Amino acid sequence: MTPTAAPGNGSTRSSRRSSAYDLIAIAASAGGIAALLRILRALPADLALPIVIVQHRSPHNPEILPRILERASSSRVKLAERGELLTAGTIYVAPADYHLVVQPDRTLHFMDGRRIKYVLSSANPLFESAAKVLKNRVIAVVLTGSGTDATDGVQTVKEMGGIVIVQNPEEAEHPSMPASAIQSGAVDYVLPLDQIPPLLLRLATANHTEASTE
Repeated sequence: MTPTAAPGNGSTRSSRRSSAYDLIAIAASAGGIAALLRILRALPADLALPIVIVQHRSPHNPEILPRILERASSSRVKLAERGELLTAGTIYVAPADYHLVVQPDRTLHFMDGRRIKYVLSSANPLFESAAKVLKNRVIAVVLTGSGTDATDGVQTVKEMGGIVIVQNPEEAEHPSMPASAIQSGAVDYVLPLDQIPPLLLRLATANHTEASTE
């Protein structure tokens, strides 16, 4: 799919219906909190999909980020817990000091091991495990950040038939992470930040037939 722009306006209709996708996974690093706040403010509380967020940050006081994001979202926002089942309408924040993965039974699990792309909470295991479990039902989003985390993961998402959306590096506060993802050749959409929520909403409410025409 050729990178393209999303429609300018997103629907506000209820999204509690069957979707072609099962998960939105978002990766961000430097400058990511401001970008995440803008995205979450634009999404409805009744989004039909769970969202899992990896935001590189200090492991000290792990509850701060969920609290910050909760103020911007009408959905439930929480720190991800080991063994919990992905639930639509919930936003899960990955811990700062573990890699977060999706298990075959669609529960979340922590991996404590080596740093990946110089970070301990890497987006790559999340993207890769989600794609292997959920196949073509994953939407991966890469936002502002330094480094190359998520680049390997978006390739797995694409190989399994999922959708990859990247913030336009030209407007990102830190462009290297989205730029690296684009250079992988696995990106479907390169968009300004404000155009990402309408596309997520459109995809979340698309059935299989509609999604195949994206």
